[in-house]
Amino acid sequence: MKIVFCSLLLLIFTTNAAYTEDKLEKLTLAGPFAAVSDPLIRMVNSGALNDVVDKVEFKVWKNPDQMRALVLSGDVDFIATPTNVAANLYNRGADIRLLNVSIWGVLWMVSRDNSLKTLADFKDKEIAMPFRGDMPDIIFSKLAKESGLDPKKDFKLRYVSNPLDAMQLLILRRVDHALLAEPAVSMALRKTQSYPMKIIAPDLYRSVDLQKEWGRLLKRKSSIPQAGMALINKKLDKHIIQRFIEEYEKATNWCLEYPDEAGKIVAEHIELLTPEAVSDSIKVSQFKHVSANDARVELDYFFNILLESTPAVIGGKLPDDGFFYP
Repeated sequence: MKIVFCSLLLLIFTTNAAYTEDKLEKLTLAGPFAAVSDPLIRMVNSGALNDVVDKVEFKVWKNPDQMRALVLSGDVDFIATPTNVAANLYNRGADIRLLNVSIWGVLWMVSRDNSLKTLADFKDKEIAMPFRGDMPDIIFSKLAKESGLDPKKDFKLRYVSNPLDAMQLLILRRVDHALLAEPAVSMALRKTQSYPMKIIAPDLYRSVDLQKEWGRLLKRKSSIPQAGMALINKKLDKHIIQRFIEEYEKATNWCLEYPDEAGKIVAEHIELLTPEAVSDSIKVSQFKHVSANDARVELDYFFNILLESTPAVIGGKLPDDGFFYP
């Protein structure tokens, strides 16, 4: 019995020692100033992956070019990404695999005119538009065409580098309308309702929900597979990848359940955001954690639309099975 007991203790000790040795020194996560990054920040804040890694670092990317640079450099392990950008990189040879889709609705028209109810109502108006030739520009153009309009001729599109720049144009009265993604929408509304900005800023309105326009015009669900998480470091142990997937889903659900608390921790990590605006954005955004394989029908539909209108944005073809993890 003593021999058996000692052998069992040795086995437990050896297993624990091996597990400790296998624990990673650091994981690097990256994401934009957007709702898709909220669960990542929750994971860092809560120590969600402490069982498999000593340190988890979060990096912010500000535009698609920075995001592409991070992917190609291999300096991150997991990255929050627009789904079309991930497909584009994959089709161009980047070592990237889509893990999930978690953002299905964050795009809104914001306006000083509260009478505008559909995209067609914005005809002939100047609109601040972030990320030329990328999302949300692509979605706007598709919906404009479905409304019988020419996005190049029937609107005065003022392109800017990111949603925060579009938000500033609204607040400073340089444009009356903008297409924004959360949390920039909530930031703009909060800023124009608070002292001292209210003195100089216009009243702004959350106008057209582009997801509802998508459903109405295309006769589909009012949701768009806009963004999710992708794996960059495929050398990671499968157990660590699985632990990341599990904890990202838990963190997504936590943000939905506790939006005010989520707002506080996100604002601590991204100084341009306020807790109240982040909380507002979570309450109106479509968060839903769906694995890449389970989201494939919606992704293929979305990618086919992009392929018909602007093939280059997904690399000229639909991504094959290797794009979808596992």
